[in-house]
Parts: sequence; C-alpha cells; structure tokens
Amino acid sequence: MEDKYINFAALADAEPGGAFSITALDRGSDVCIIGPHGGKIESGTSELARAVASDTWSLYLFEGRKNSGNRDLHITSTNFDEPRGDALVRKSEVAIAFHGCSGEGEAIFLGGRHMQLIERMGKNLLDAGFAVARHNDPDLQGISVANICNRGQSGMGVQFEMTIALRDRLKNSERNSERPNLSDFVDAIRRAI
Repeated sequence: MEDKYINFAALADAEPGGAFSITALDRGSDVCIIGPHGGKIESGTSELARAVASDTWSLYLFEGRKNSGNRDLHITSTNFDEPRGDALVRKSEVAIAFHGCSGEGEAIFLGGRHMQLIERMGKNLLDAGFAVARHNDPDLQGISVANICNRGQSGMGVQFEMTIALRDRLKNSERNSERPNLSDFVDAIRRAI
C-alpha cells in the first residue's frame, strides 16, 4: 500500500492537531529503540518498544491518534524524517525499530544491516520459543541505508516486523501466562544488546 505522505513535512502540513503524538526520550544511550508507526498506525509496536527500552535506552515513538484513518500517517522507513526521531537515531550508535506486518500466526521477521545483533537476537528469540525468520518481501527487510533503523552512527540497525496476532497477544496482560510471553520477548532482545 502506498503512503499518503512522502515525508513528515507533508504529513504535518495536512493533518490536524492531535492526529499524532511524538515521544522522544534521550537517555544518552548508545541504543535507541523506535516505533515510527506506533499508536493506531501499527498497533502494539509502541508497547513493545516501550517495554524493550524500559528506562535504559533512548526511546522514540511516532503514534497515530486519530479515531480512524491512521494508516494515512504511515511514512515508509526510508522516507521517515520526523526531525526529533531522526536526530535521536543519528545521535545513537544503533537503532532497533519495531514494526507491524501482515501474515498468518505469530511470527517475527528480523531485518536490518546489523547482522551480528540480528543473529544474537534471532537465536535468543528462537530459544525462547518464538517463530523467527527473514521476511520474503525485500521492502520489509530493513536493509536500505536510508531506512531509519540504519541511520545510527554505526550505519547498522535492526528492524522487527511482527504479525498482528503476536503483537496483540504480547500486549495483552491477561494472556501473559501464555509462553513465550512479553517478558521472554524483552529478555531475549535485551540480552542480545
């Protein structure tokens, strides 16, 4: 699906106040956890980014807040240029981005340019019981140098693409007893970092 807006300036010019919110917490860390399509754009990604960042790592969220039509606020990762998010990522060594994708079942697709970190995360997540793979769609592999996850000082980051079934379950505290759960997810990623 094609984006309605080519960049943040076009989006900000056209969307009414309150259509989105921005969280940019600079914790002076080498790692920045981001959810550039959070809130109602790709549900569950904000919650996962917050959980992984905890109070340790810098956190950036761009969240859709409209009653409907939040997909309009999606700016593809290679064009995502909201100034506070871009600056926070560029100040960090590595960015880890959380995204939502379509697909059956509960799956995590890992991408990005930081192969060493991707391998460690993938192993930890598999060991915890998650289904992990590389997405078949090159546009969802996070390998472009222009992708916001790869704009940190190292030029390498990690991109998570997660199915709605998994995002919904992990953010649902009533289903926390089902394993692997949110704690398993967060622990696998944090140990890899």
